[in-house]
Parts: sequence; C-alpha cells; structure tokens
Amino acid sequence: MNAFDVAGITGLTERDAAERLERDGPNELPTARARGLATVVWEVAQEPMFLLLVAAGIVYLALGSLPEAGMLLGFVMVVMGITIYQERKTERALSALRELSSPRALVIRDGEHQRIAGRDVVRGDVMILSEGDRVPADAFVEWSSNLLVDESLLTGESVPVRKTVWNGEEAPARPGGDDLPFVFSGTLVTRGQAIARVYATGSDAEIGKIGRALRETEPEPTLLERETRRLVRTLALIGLALFVLVVVVYGLTRDNWLEALLAGITLAMAMIPEEFPVVLTIFLALGAWRISRERVLTRRVTAIETLGAATVLGVDKTGTITLNRLAVAQIRVGQSRYDATQTPAPDLPEELHRVVEYAVLACQQEPYDPIDRALVSFANEQLARTEHLHADWTLVREYPLSPELLALSHVWLSPEGEEYIIAAKGAPEAVADLCHLAPGELREMEAVVSDMAEDGLRVISVAAASFRRGELPGEQHDFPFEFLGLIGLVDPIRPDAPKALDECRQAGIRVVMITGDYPGTAIHVARQIGLTPADEVLTGPEMAEMDDAQLRERARTTSIFARVVPEQKLRLVNALKANGEVVAMTGDGVNDAPALKAAHIGIAMGGRGTDVARESAALVLLDDDFSSIVHAVRLGRRIFDNLRKAMAYVLSIHVPIAGMSLVPVLAQLPLVLLPAHIAFLELIIDPASSTVFEAEAAEEGIMRRPPRSRAEALFNRRMVLLSVLQGIGVFLVVLAVFAVARYRGLTESEARALTFTTLIFSNLGLIYTNRSWSRTIPALLRTRNTALWAVTGVTLLALALVLYVPLLRDLFDFAPLGGWEVVLALVAGVLSILWFEVLKVMVRTPIQAIRERPRRQELRAR
Repeated sequence: MNAFDVAGITGLTERDAAERLERDGPNELPTARARGLATVVWEVAQEPMFLLLVAAGIVYLALGSLPEAGMLLGFVMVVMGITIYQERKTERALSALRELSSPRALVIRDGEHQRIAGRDVVRGDVMILSEGDRVPADAFVEWSSNLLVDESLLTGESVPVRKTVWNGEEAPARPGGDDLPFVFSGTLVTRGQAIARVYATGSDAEIGKIGRALRETEPEPTLLERETRRLVRTLALIGLALFVLVVVVYGLTRDNWLEALLAGITLAMAMIPEEFPVVLTIFLALGAWRISRERVLTRRVTAIETLGAATVLGVDKTGTITLNRLAVAQIRVGQSRYDATQTPAPDLPEELHRVVEYAVLACQQEPYDPIDRALVSFANEQLARTEHLHADWTLVREYPLSPELLALSHVWLSPEGEEYIIAAKGAPEAVADLCHLAPGELREMEAVVSDMAEDGLRVISVAAASFRRGELPGEQHDFPFEFLGLIGLVDPIRPDAPKALDECRQAGIRVVMITGDYPGTAIHVARQIGLTPADEVLTGPEMAEMDDAQLRERARTTSIFARVVPEQKLRLVNALKANGEVVAMTGDGVNDAPALKAAHIGIAMGGRGTDVARESAALVLLDDDFSSIVHAVRLGRRIFDNLRKAMAYVLSIHVPIAGMSLVPVLAQLPLVLLPAHIAFLELIIDPASSTVFEAEAAEEGIMRRPPRSRAEALFNRRMVLLSVLQGIGVFLVVLAVFAVARYRGLTESEARALTFTTLIFSNLGLIYTNRSWSRTIPALLRTRNTALWAVTGVTLLALALVLYVPLLRDLFDFAPLGGWEVVLALVAGVLSILWFEVLKVMVRTPIQAIRERPRRQELRAR
C-alpha cells in the first residue's frame, strides 16, 4: 500500500469515536421492544381457536372424561407453542440481520490500527479493507488497489463490481454497477485493498434500510386462518345458544332440570366442533413433516395450505435459477472453439492449453474472485497432468486493474528462468489495447466477443509477454503482449430448472424472474429455461418512473424484471398481490428478505441463503433445488384437498349427532344419546379426521389443474351443501331405525343400542365415502391407507365391547343386540351413504368441469 500515505492518516480520536457512538448509537439495527411472554400468552388466550379447545377440554373434565380432556388440553399447549414461535420469528430475523451487519473491522484511530467490533464503528471512522473482509459500514473509498466487491447480498448480481476513488463531491448512490466510489455494509471484498471513510452506520446504511422495511412488513393471515377463526366463533355461539335453549325447553316441559342440564351438555358437545382446530393443527404439523421429507423446511405452517393456491412464483435468477457459481463455458483462439457446457465436458485441445495457462497466471494464488475461482477450477480439471500449471513460480509484481485500463497483469519468475513471464487478463477491448491489435484483428475479435455475449457469456481476454530481468516498467503498456484468446464464463442454470418451470406451467403457476442483473443476461437465462415471454423486460429504472397502477398493469404480462433494487422487489410483490395473485417468492439474499416476508409464501434458499432470508421466509429449500418448489406445491394441494375432506366429514357427522340429540327433546322422548355416547363417537371422529384423511394419497391429475382461487373458501357453498346433505341422509336413516325400534316395542336400552350401532356404521360409511368426492369406495379400497384400517378395526372392536361386555354395556345403558339387529344396523349404515356413491358415478365429470372451467377462464384473463 506504498502508493498511499497510510502513515499520515490519524483517523478519529478515541474520544470523538466514543461521542459519536453515544450520539448515533451502535452500528446495528435498532431492536424493537420485545413483548414479554405473558403478553404473548394473553393474546393467544383470546384467540377463538384457543378458547374453543379450552372450553371443550373443560366440558370433558366436567364429565369425568380425563383422557379426552387431556388430549384437548394438550392441543391447547401445541397451539400456544406454535403461536409464540411465530411471534418470535420477526425478532430472530432482525437479530440475524444485526449479526450480519456487524462484522469485525480494522480502523485507524489516534494514528493506530485497531481491530474493533463492527457495532463500534462510527461515522467518520477510517477503515482498512483487504481481500476477504466483510465491509462493516457504508463508506467512501479514499484509496484502492484493484478493489472488487461482491454486492450480491444487496443487489443479487453474481459478478463482483469494481470500485473507484471518491472525488470528494459525489453524493452516496445505491449499490450496483461498476466504478462507484462507495462500499456498503455487509458486502464482501473479493480482491484488492482499500482505505474507506464511513458515512453511514446502523439503520442509515443500505442494509439498515432493508432492515427497516423488514420490520415494518407484516405477513397477512391466510384465508384458512381467517376462515377457521370465523367458523369456530360462529359454531361456538350457535352451540351456546342451543345449549341454553335445550336446557330451558327440557326443564320447563318435563320439570327435571338435572336431565335438562344433561341434555343441554349433550347437544352442546354434539354442536361444538372441537375437531376443526384439532384437525387444522394436526394437518399442518404433519404436512410440515411430510414436506420436510422433500427437503423443504416449513417455518410458517399455515403457508402449506396456501401453496396449493399459488398463481405466481417470483424467482431470483442468481442462486435460484442459476447456481451462482461462474464456470468456464467457451474458449476461442483463432478458429479453434472449445465448448465446456457439453456433458461430459470434452478434453481441452492442446492448442488451447496456453490461453488457460496464462489466464490462471493472471489470477490470485488463493482466489476470492468468482472469475479467478472458475478459471483455477477449470485449469485444475483440464491441465492437472500437463506442464502448464506452475505452483513453483514466484509472483514478482502485480499491475492492478484500473478505471482507465480494465485489465491486470502478473509478473512471474520461474525457478530457473532468465526472464520474466507476464500474464494479463481483462476486458477484451483493454487486452486488445495492450496487444496493439491491428484494425482488422480488432474487428475480428469484436465479432467473436459479440457472438459470445449473445450466448449470455461474460467474456475476458488473455495475453502473454516476456521481459528481460531487471527493472520492470511502470505501466502494463510497456510489455510486448501477444493476444492469446478469449474465455467466456457463465453462471450455469440449475439442471432441473427447465423441467421445474414446465411443471409449474402445467399446474397453472406463472413464473416471473426478478433479478438485479442486466436485462441481456436475464433474457438469455429465460430462454435457456423456457420462460416466456422472453423478449419483454421491465427494468428497475423503468419501474421507478411508474406509479402503482402502471406497475400493476405491466406486472400482469411481464415475466422478466431486471436491474431491480430491494425496495422494488417488495413493491413488485405488492403489485402482484394487488392484481389478485397468490404470490410465492424465492430468494437467498438480504435484499430478498422484505419481499419474502411480504409474499403469501416466502421461499428461501437454505444452502447458501442468508440467515435473514431464512428467518423471513415461510419455507426454506434445504438443498436449494428449484424442483423442490414443485414438490412443495404438489404437497400443498394434497394437504388442502385432504383437509377439506376431513372438514367435510366432521361437518357431516355432526349433523346426525346433533339431530339425534335434539329430536328426543322436541318430541318429549327418552334421550337417545348421552354424554358417554358422544365421547365414544369423538374417539372415532378425532383419529379419523386427523389421521385417515391426512394420510390419503393425492388425487389423480392434482398438478394438471389450475390453482384454486384464493377467494375459494375451505367451507365453500358446494362443500357445505354436500356435507350437510350427507349428514341429513345419515340422520334420516338413523332416525328411521330408532322409530322402527320404538314401533316394534323394543325397550329403551335396546332401541338406544340399535340406533347407536347404526350411527357407528354410518359414521364409518362417511369416512370411506369422503376419502374422495370423485372416486367410489370400491376404487378407493385399492389405494393403501393404513390409518383407515386401523380406525375401522379399533371402532368395530370397541363397539363389540360396549355391546357385549356387561360392565361397559351397563355404563352405556345398552341392551345386547341379536345377529339380525346388527345386520339391520349394517345395512342401514350402508344405505345412508349409498346415494352419494351413486352421485359420484353420475355427476363426477360435470362437477369437475364446473369447478375448474371458471378458474381456467380467470387465469387466462390474467
């Protein structure tokens, strides 16, 4: 660093630094005051879902049903734990961002070099930056030597950018692009050295602005969350009203208030669907487990069901579609051309060895720069058994890259060499200038460079020279360089990206690329993976000139967004949401965090993603595999389908239970169902709704249908109507069996036992038929579902015990049934759901067409 008088820099005094630290605060993001555990618990305790679970648990406790009460109160703790976890997520995201924005720093204070914590850096501090350092704060570059900085954390650009020296007047600018005299907090120095003076710390730095946006962005509740809250609140109020009504009517008409209270509790238990929140909790928890087997970590379980409704997938090019790892793609020397993208890559021809040899000689010996790493890696593969690698050579001098000449040179000396060997690489026009190419040679080179650039390649040129030993010249131009050739590098697309994109297209999901890279590069990548339309690009500067309405209109048809800065990513997500899209957003950098949090489903890359991105996302791809998103969408659709089946079953079975609890009261007949019977039925309903349906395989063609509308409620009109009709069908059959039993003179205990047995068989029938609303039971029996057989077997065994074990029979107030009565109950149970099986055969195709046609038309209109 002898070209700059470091010794003359004294920097701030310790006193000045302490005063500024006191005045401006530490170099980290401000922490919002964390809410205490008691506050969070109190907020959770006011949730309808929580109150319903607690109320049901208390009812079971009052009835002495300790196992059922324990189970429900256990779910209370699960729900509370999940909610508390969610409340802490934002704080963890901000903590991760603070840690990233506060690396160690080498500063000059009182004329001394000091290594301090990044949080102690203040405005005006003079920092010394070297290759491999993380920049602690935003700063002006006062001196640099061959300085390259990786700003992908903030911009998404995969290639490091050059830095120049500040002229003392230029105002701070945004990250992105070459030859800016500013470095930014959180970025990485990949080459060179610099002296920089801090002008912004903490929340005033660029990374701090992202932190503010992240803190202010709140994820909105999913449709399922809102709908479930509304539903459980409504049904709880209805159950309470009916409880009061039954107690009053029964007490006044029969003058037996104890039996009235028993009848009211029975009806309330029949009406209160505590299975709904239980089913939701278990489905999402098991869904998170299933999706983790596809290498996708679920951080916000409610996002799982939203996956099935996703209509737009916003993907960051760098690291998501591409590998974010530069690799040699082409080498051109004269008429010789080498294509390294072939699989497997061919051996490098001998006539091209020299251009790779000198390209490596122009690299750092322990490279941080992605271009250098790509060249060294390629040389190690192709030149390992040749004489073209020189680990024993000595680096004598380096001529750095500068804004005036975008090329660098390394001067080497071999152990037995009598002259210097010089290797140069850089921008093609700069190396051509070094080599003094003739006009014809220059035009020929420019044509080749243009051809390679059209293939989306980043092109560098390589040159070689020799020089007698002695005093080296002051400039690179003084060497007699020979032009060797061109090397094209590319950030390769992920091998499975085109297939994953095609599957998204079949599933009705529009993929849009949102990147900080240049339009030409984005277009080339789009063409490689088959993203359409590939000829329409909206850039960040163009977005800045648009109002929200204009942006929403362009977002309807544009699939490529280039040169986008962090705030614009967030704005774009909001524009897509305003268009009615259900947005899934992928990303891996700090710049993606606000957009990940604002999207309906934020998907972070787990392999190379930052802590901030992972903490802000709903899902994390553990292996950074783009195709894992497709698997996650498939599972999301399956989970929603099965959740709807389970909810439909719960709704339908509660109709006959409530009906058989209410009719005897209104008809002044003996009670058919007692609390013990309801508890027995719940022991069937709970595992059936939460395990049998959860384990059900995905419907055929689940990824060839359009996404469901986000406005499509879980309990839509069609689902509720068919569920209620199922329940009414069962209720009428069970009521008919009860009436026949009374007509034939059966005792109260015999009639109750026959009616209850019929209800059990009908219950099993509802489970079997609701496994699918398009396939019949015989077809479904060929689909494996271990949980179904377990529930069926345990139910039949438990029914036999309460009917034929005297102690249990007396507890349930049953009389033993004969063989013909059991057969009657079985036949009646089958008849209660037979009409729905016939309906499946008759109207399956029209129902499917009616359900999907409007959605396809809506998507085409978008």
